[in-house]
Amino acid sequence: MTENVFNKWKSGLARTRKTTFGRISNFLGTSQIDANTWDDLEALFIQADMGLEVAEEIIAALKGRVHEEGLTQASELVEAIKDEMLQRLDSPPEIAFTDQPSVILIVGVNGSGKTTNMAKLGSRFQDQGISVIFGAADTFRAAAIDQLQIWGERLNIPVIAGQPEGDPGAVAYDTVQAAIAREMDIVLIDTAGRLHTRFNLMEELKKVHRVVGKALPGAPHAVWLVMDATTGQNALHQARAFKDAVQVTGVILAKLDSSARGGMAFAIQRELGLPILFAGLGEGANDLEPFNPEAFIEGILADF
Repeated sequence: MTENVFNKWKSGLARTRKTTFGRISNFLGTSQIDANTWDDLEALFIQADMGLEVAEEIIAALKGRVHEEGLTQASELVEAIKDEMLQRLDSPPEIAFTDQPSVILIVGVNGSGKTTNMAKLGSRFQDQGISVIFGAADTFRAAAIDQLQIWGERLNIPVIAGQPEGDPGAVAYDTVQAAIAREMDIVLIDTAGRLHTRFNLMEELKKVHRVVGKALPGAPHAVWLVMDATTGQNALHQARAFKDAVQVTGVILAKLDSSARGGMAFAIQRELGLPILFAGLGEGANDLEPFNPEAFIEGILADF
């Protein structure tokens, strides 16, 4: 892990480090290990949005280590906590697409940062010399179409869009066809995320998924779910619905820099079984970082 990468994570995670995980740091520096230690530590883990199951797993592992290693001071738990956390986060798989074009559906609820993070992905791929085309298939929000077109102009990425309230499947189909005709490398398709009509939304997403497969057999090659780190455990319920509907293959954890409770990363891995591919560490086009478990843990626990 280079110094620059570590510093970017440390800076991006300042809020969660100073609030939730800062309380854990303060707690560990002042006490001996006793029965209250475990209750207090578990409560702090849960407040950090790690989820009850993950919190209980880590506490059980720490108790075992205290017994085996003869630890007596809470401050001696620091390295053990880092180690147990690291064991519960997987490094993301290497992102390498062999199909041309490779089609990625971007899904998530409105407000999660879908469109912005799709633009950041496009910028990232472009920087790697990969050609990109956007599909504005969130046709139910005119603002989403406008936003994506603005990003497309800014990044010099072509955008295929239909009419507001139009058929999102048709936009997705046209985008894939355009990518084939123009010999583009990556297709990123924005989709709707209207939670108040969840059943209709999921049926619509399934349709887009099917239509893309008709436009290009084998597509989509990936389905990435954008999750808002600031919404905590509530986002997990939403995520399960998307996972069941369209075979989500990975997660983009957006707005991690704005979250006071970064423990959601652990809950995602534990409860959804999906890799976290990228994390949003700022507002800029270059602030979408490949998820790095070591940098994440060092970032939230840097004050220990």
